[in-house]
Amino acid sequence: MTVAADIDVEALFEELSRIEGKGEIVDGRVVELEGTAPWPGRAGDMVLFALWTYAKQIKKGAATGGNVFRVNLLNRFSFSPDAAYHIGSCQPMKYYEGTPVFAVEVRNQNDYGRRAEREMAQKRADYFAAGTLVVWDVDLLSNDVVRVYRATSPEAPTIYRPGDTAEAEPAVPGWAMAVNDLLPEDWTAPSEEI
Repeated sequence: MTVAADIDVEALFEELSRIEGKGEIVDGRVVELEGTAPWPGRAGDMVLFALWTYAKQIKKGAATGGNVFRVNLLNRFSFSPDAAYHIGSCQPMKYYEGTPVFAVEVRNQNDYGRRAEREMAQKRADYFAAGTLVVWDVDLLSNDVVRVYRATSPEAPTIYRPGDTAEAEPAVPGWAMAVNDLLPEDWTAPSEEI
């Protein structure tokens, strides 16, 4: 897809590099992302560690958390997932080139409600349009803790609950992790879904 002539993408990436915390370039502007709370931060770290161990064992790809991926979609020029697995190149002091094959988005307190659901669905669609194969939607306030969306069936997630082992096929072949590893020690099953 082509970049609109009036958008200075390099200036946007320069602006993105100066913000504190995480951000993405969406709809021609830098969008600062909400800071990560303790439970979501821990869950993202656990996925990152499991992916890092996998990448080290197979000596392929890179596990990353909170870094910027530069893409070229009509409405989006970057992603900043909570955890990801990437096979491809990078600008070592700037960003990864292209999309991760596997991206993890862990919900924070403001990621609930109709508007948030629409925004998350659009972001998943953007991931798939950019070439991501699998996206995890991790929801620590639900019994459906991990929803695995695949580019091949983006509207029909596979759901994993406590006690299950979640996977990211075909993006991360042979890799899986226990859903319970995402949950904090004081987690209890919610009585009602949000």
